[in-house]
Formats: sequence, C-alpha cells, structure tokens
Amino acid sequence: MAITARKPMTLGEGGATAAFIALAFLSLVVGAKAYTQEYAFHAFLFTLGSIAATFAILNRYFDRPAEPAPLVIDGKPNYNMGPVKFATIASVFWGIAGFTVGLYAALELAFPVLNFDLPWISFGRIRPLHTSAVIFAFGGNVLIATSFYVVQRTSRARLVGDIAPWFVVLGYNFFILIAGTGYLLGITQSKEYAEPEWYADLWLTVVWVTYLLVFLGTLMRRTEPHIYVANWFYLAFILTIAVLHLGNNAAIPVSLFSPKSYIVWAGVQDAMVQWWYGHNAVGFFLTAGFLAIMYYFIPKRAERPVYSYRLSIIHFWTLIFLYIWAGPHHLHYTALPDWAQTLGMTFSVILWMPSWGGMINGLMTLSGAWDKLRTDPVLRMMVVSVAFYGMATFEGPLMSVKSVNSLSHYTDWTVGHVHSGALGWVGYVSFGAIYCLVPWLWGRKLYSLKLVNWHFWISTIGIVLYITAMWVSGILQGLMWRAYTALGFLEYSFIETVEAMHPFYVIRAMGGALFLAGALLMVWNLWQTVNAGEPEPALTPRLVPAE
Repeated sequence: MAITARKPMTLGEGGATAAFIALAFLSLVVGAKAYTQEYAFHAFLFTLGSIAATFAILNRYFDRPAEPAPLVIDGKPNYNMGPVKFATIASVFWGIAGFTVGLYAALELAFPVLNFDLPWISFGRIRPLHTSAVIFAFGGNVLIATSFYVVQRTSRARLVGDIAPWFVVLGYNFFILIAGTGYLLGITQSKEYAEPEWYADLWLTVVWVTYLLVFLGTLMRRTEPHIYVANWFYLAFILTIAVLHLGNNAAIPVSLFSPKSYIVWAGVQDAMVQWWYGHNAVGFFLTAGFLAIMYYFIPKRAERPVYSYRLSIIHFWTLIFLYIWAGPHHLHYTALPDWAQTLGMTFSVILWMPSWGGMINGLMTLSGAWDKLRTDPVLRMMVVSVAFYGMATFEGPLMSVKSVNSLSHYTDWTVGHVHSGALGWVGYVSFGAIYCLVPWLWGRKLYSLKLVNWHFWISTIGIVLYITAMWVSGILQGLMWRAYTALGFLEYSFIETVEAMHPFYVIRAMGGALFLAGALLMVWNLWQTVNAGEPEPALTPRLVPAE
C-alpha cells in the first residue's frame, strides 16, 4: 500500500489563513458593538471579505500541486501575470466608475437640482468619491498592474511570493470599496486625498507594505544585473507614498467600535503635514509612478531606446529631492510662516527644470520613429500625455508664485490645472499602457486601431473643452472677487460670481462627457480584443538601455 506524502502548507498560506480567521472574528465583534450602522456595515464587509479570503486560500492549497511554481520553465522566466491581469481589468472598471461620478459631480455644479436633496449623492460626498476613484482606484490599479509587469520583464524574474501578489491587488481593491462606500455613508476624516478613516488607513498600510516587499523581493531576485530606470521610479513611488501615508494619517481612534478618530497634528502643523502629503501624493503617486510607465512603454511601443539614459537618472534624483519640499505653496497667504511659504514657492519653480528634462527625454525617445505617430494612435496618445505633463509642470510652478497664486488660488483655475495633468498626463499615459498590456497579457492583437484613434480625438476635444472652460472661469472668478467700487466696497456679491460660472460649468460637463465617451470606446475595444481578437503569441518586450 503506497503512502501519499502530506502536502505542506507554505508559510504564506498558513500565516494568511490564520490572520484572516482572526480578522473575521474581530470584525464580527466590532460589527456587533459598533456605535453607528455605517461602521457596522464596514465591519461586516471586513468579516465577509476575510471569510472569502480564507476559503480562497484553502481552496487554492488543496487544488495546487505539491511543488511550488517553478521560477524558470525551459530556460525562460515563469512570469506570474495573474495579478497583473486582475489589476488591469480593475483599472478599466474603476476608471469608468470614476469618470461617471466625476461627470455627475460636474452636472451637479451646473444644475444643483441634481442633488435631489439626498445626502448620499450630495456634491460634498461624491466629489471625494470621484477623486479617489480616478486617482487611487483607476490610477492605483494601473500603477500596480504596470509595476508588477515591468519589474518582472526588466528583471527577468517571477514575482516574489505566491499569496502576496494576489493579496496586494485584492487587498488594495477592497480598500477602494471601503473608502468609496464610506464617502457615500458620510464616513470621512476630511483630509484632501486622504479622506478614509483610521481603520481603512490601517488596512491600506498592511497592503502597501506587502506591495513594497513583493516589489523589492522581485528586484533582488532579478537575473539581469541592471535595474532599469522605470523600476527606480516605481520604487520611489511605493516607498514615498508609504512614508506620506503614515505621517499624514497619524490618528487616535475614539474607540475600536467607532469610525471616528482625531489626527495627532493640530492647527498650522496639521495644514503643513496635509499639504506635504497632498502635494507629494501628486508628486510621487501621479508623477513618479506614471513616469515609470513613460520610461518603459514609450520606448517599447516606439521600438526605440530611451533617448538619454543618463538624463533619466538625473531626472530621477532631481525630481525626488526637489518635489518633497514644494507642499507649502498650497498655503500662501495663510497662518503658515512666510519663510515656509517662500521655501515651497522656490522649490516649485526649480522643479520646472527636472520636469521638463523628463518631458524632453520622453519626447526625444521618438527620434527616428516620429512617423509612427501617423499610424499608431496608442503611441500618439502616450506622446501627447508627455506633452500634457510638460504643460502641467510649467503651469504648476507658475501658479505657485505668490503674485499669481493670489489670483488663482481657490478658483476654478486650479481645477483646470489639476485636470490638464489628470486627464491629459495621467489619463492618456494610463490608456496607452492599458492598450499595450491587454494584447500582451491575453496574447491577442488589438481589435481596432481605428477605435483607438476615435478614443484619442473624442477625449482630446473633451480635455480641451474642460481645461479652457476652467481657465476662463477661474480667472474670471479671481478678478470678480478682487474687484472694488470707487468707495472701496466689493463690486460683486458671491452669488453673482456663482451665476457667472454657470456657462463654464456646462462646458466643463460637456468636456467630461466626451472624455467618458472615449473611455467607453476603449472598454468595447478591449472587450473585443480579449474575446474576438486574432490570436497572437504573447510578446516578450526587452529594452536596450541607451548609452
């Protein structure tokens, strides 16, 4: 009688199972004794999520072979692309959701009756839902998907961990679910780009540390001696966001059974920490991470090496050093000490140089391949994104100058500036990366380049309508607010400035609708690519660093 050897459970499987069982019991107790129904709802979501995770891990354990997944098959790296596929699909889903909510928020500003006097869809709740959905849900999933793809390809090594990469993508999306439903239910700590309460922040900390360990471990496992520059930007993004998250969200909960907490910082210190976080969330989440995408996907798509590898390293170190100091420019003419305001302004202006150095490096990568812009709308979209990056990183330092800021701040000009970077830079480079990833991951030819072309032009018109409307609206606002009569009284009441904004808000909503329409074309194109596209061997992109 043959004796079958017992299949060992890995440390990751055993530890994760025990942790999820403990979390399920703790969440059940919290849900039963929660001070509010909204918090109880979140506690029960944690319970259900923990139970589902436990069953998924155990089911995977019983179904998998006894031996761990090989790192190499027939001399080639055995890449783990499952988490990359999931994050790619999640990014498209959250993108459509975030753009739709943003369009509704824009329509609410133009037509306030659309609030319907319902607290759940009031502008104050769906505005942070929109920003989190597009920045953290859409953008975050794009960054996780591309970073896991790029680090494997450029390192020629499989992702570290068996459960860990899946925990990162699933755990991150569970955080998005908790944060988004929390906004609609009125759970918020009211910090810009950091609205989720303490328990969601704790969960994200665990997920993010795991993300850092998986990325670092994969780099350490690499078989290529060279660490490609995109990985430097990804690593800076992951590490700095971790530090920012811990510093800005340092809070003391009222109770284990209450969603409410109190930030440890107060007054001016809280404002300074908030915009140290807020501006560097832009600098490292929305800039460094997406520059990593630029440095991998544009050279790959153009089939050209990076224009100057040395410039890319200078770009990296100058950006990393300078960006962290620029936050105080959000607090001009406040109680923040004047020297701190001036420091933030100075570093913001200096940032123009490395930012444009990176833009030039990205654009000049097309040297010898400019003709591809006529025939490849995916590459065109990514190149235009770099142009938007250049425009936004010129406008940002300009708006940080105190004399300009006195006109622009608190107006729609800031909204226009943010969306020229968000839609033009982050949106387009993300779309380009997704258009590249889906055919590579599913081994299919892109269904229709003509649809990509339509996506590009429809959304470009939408962006132009959006940002020009907000530029005109913002400058008009600023001028109306500072207009005085001959007797020294304000010339316009606040409601008169609001009435003057109405046509621009309608145009803004039209621009947002066009941007959403372009994204829906992308969804159809990708769906057809996966389900009806012509089979094509999966690509194995490799980059040759320039000298």
